[in-house]
Amino acid sequence: MHVTLNLPQFDIKTRLYKEQHQIYDTIRKKYVALTPEEWVRQHFVNYLIVHRGYPAGLINIEFAVTVNGMLQRADIVAYARSGKPLLVVECKAPVVKLDTETFSQAARYNLSLKASYLVVTNGIKHYCSRVDLQSKQFKSIPEVPLFSQIG
Repeated sequence: MHVTLNLPQFDIKTRLYKEQHQIYDTIRKKYVALTPEEWVRQHFVNYLIVHRGYPAGLINIEFAVTVNGMLQRADIVAYARSGKPLLVVECKAPVVKLDTETFSQAARYNLSLKASYLVVTNGIKHYCSRVDLQSKQFKSIPEVPLFSQIG
């Protein structure tokens, strides 16, 4: 039914409700529309919590940010224990090619969030960068850091 992603499998809760396929969002604690992007987002949230040690209580989904006076939504924002944004993740559907525009979108969200790490993923490919907030430079890193190393 759904594309197999390059992310760990987990016990996914889905349902058909009023002719709409839905997936359970463990962060928002409710069922949401099951779109290809949501499929990726829920897998990536699970990856952050189970495999990278990010506390579920420090993760926000579809976090509202203002970019150039316009309200936008960052797919996933993970916070340090201090409450400072630590990691911004931009999720795309598996068929969406990740390019500089995708990364620029995450970088624009980060203008106000000022997180130290940016990730773009379509569930198949994932790109993570460390952000130097002083110089506004991005350094590609091989994987999402463990929360214990940066949180």
